[in-house]
Amino acid sequence: MENSLSIRAYTRQRQGHAHDYHQLVLPLQGTIQIELDNYSGGVSVGECVVIQAGTFHHFRANEAARFIVADMAKLPKNITTPNFAVFSISAPLLSYLYFVEKQLEHEVDDLLEGAVFDVFSRLLAQQENNEVPDPRIRAVQSHIVEHLDSELSIESLAAIACLSPTQFKKRFKEMLGMSAFQYITLQRMEKAKALLTHTDLPVQLVAERVGYGDLSAFSRRFSAHFGMSPRVFSGNGE
Repeated sequence: MENSLSIRAYTRQRQGHAHDYHQLVLPLQGTIQIELDNYSGGVSVGECVVIQAGTFHHFRANEAARFIVADMAKLPKNITTPNFAVFSISAPLLSYLYFVEKQLEHEVDDLLEGAVFDVFSRLLAQQENNEVPDPRIRAVQSHIVEHLDSELSIESLAAIACLSPTQFKKRFKEMLGMSAFQYITLQRMEKAKALLTHTDLPVQLVAERVGYGDLSAFSRRFSAHFGMSPRVFSGNGE
């Protein structure tokens, strides 16, 4: 098989299968619930799950969630140990995944696809020193993803992690390479993009679904993030 990167979405219905190649799933927006022999739980943005060839696994996710999936004939040595099922990825690799997403949304030739995968592989090979995800921060990530339409304060998130606000902000940034506010904004923008792409919801309702009661504030943030207004992005404006 050829090594490849693709954008995937899954369904809420629990599914299961195995394949004869290795597969890595790296969330861009949302969380995937996955069951392996050596791991059962959620995998969120800033994390990677390794599914080795021949491993039967079950999985499910919210339809709005999006993932980069890497199909690989061979895994880097640093992630082949049996207990290396889920790990935190570095900030450079996470940033690169969003670049990959933008590339894959447009037609690219085989040469460019090969170059994109080569950089991904090199970044993947640098992940051996990253620690296992902190369950306290993972709980906060899951809460954020499930409550993007609500007010999310540092105080409330710190309480979920059972940390002081100062400790929480420090630990969150250590884990994900970005502040909690940046992470929330990123998740809101990615969900908004998914809703505008895959549903017929009006922009006002999309804004509300991702926590913006003020349409103007949402439009400004979306434009700053994606370089165009939500109406233009959805094809309903000039």
